[in-house]
Amino acid sequence: MSTHEHTRQAWDEASRKHVDEYAELRDEARTARLLPIEEELLAPLLPGARVVHPQSGHGIDDHALVRLGAASVHGLDYSPTAVDAAARRARDLAVPCTYEVAELPHTPAPAGMADLVYTGKGALIWMEDLDAWAAEMHRLLRPGGHLFVYEAHPLVPLWTWDADAPRVREDRSYFGASHVNDTFPARGAVEHQSTLAGLVMTVLGAGFELLHLAEHPEPFWRPEGEAPAAAWDGRLPNALSLLARRG
Repeated sequence: MSTHEHTRQAWDEASRKHVDEYAELRDEARTARLLPIEEELLAPLLPGARVVHPQSGHGIDDHALVRLGAASVHGLDYSPTAVDAAARRARDLAVPCTYEVAELPHTPAPAGMADLVYTGKGALIWMEDLDAWAAEMHRLLRPGGHLFVYEAHPLVPLWTWDADAPRVREDRSYFGASHVNDTFPARGAVEHQSTLAGLVMTVLGAGFELLHLAEHPEPFWRPEGEAPAAAWDGRLPNALSLLARRG
């Protein structure tokens, strides 16, 4: 089995969580909100917008996007399990969100269909070819449309989860091309790495104008049952936000 296929199967298996916790996630979707920095940046762009959400996962953020004014959200994910659960939730709650099984970077979605591409929160680590990903995001957007990413900071794979003090893992490198995920949900899958400079230059090289880039100390995800890591105490970057406009 190829590394790619192993990763795809690992993610589909991890997506069973979206089915097992269907009722809880449905209730969460009813009142879902984006993070404050997301709402600040996206609120002016969302009223009436057609949104595409690559690697949409459980789709909870899609309900929040609609709540902020999006006319529709179309989610793309390569896990049939995640797509089925998200589509069922959207039907149950009667929100204008649709879902499609699609493997990035090349998707069946038509060119120029989106006013906004919203992605991140554990999405880019599955992209082996960031150049191809950025080109596809550009293709999906109409001219003048926006790309928004809220994602783990590229330094995050280096942090240990020790509670007493921040530490750097001895088995990781900031300049490494990939590493094996050793945590839930996709334990054993291969994650791909990029530096912050690499991500920014890739977005610019695909024909986007950078409007916003910020680094944040708070992680977007905290594993259940784990003590707060010292790396999350406000001294180190754990997330980034990026907003760019297609030329």
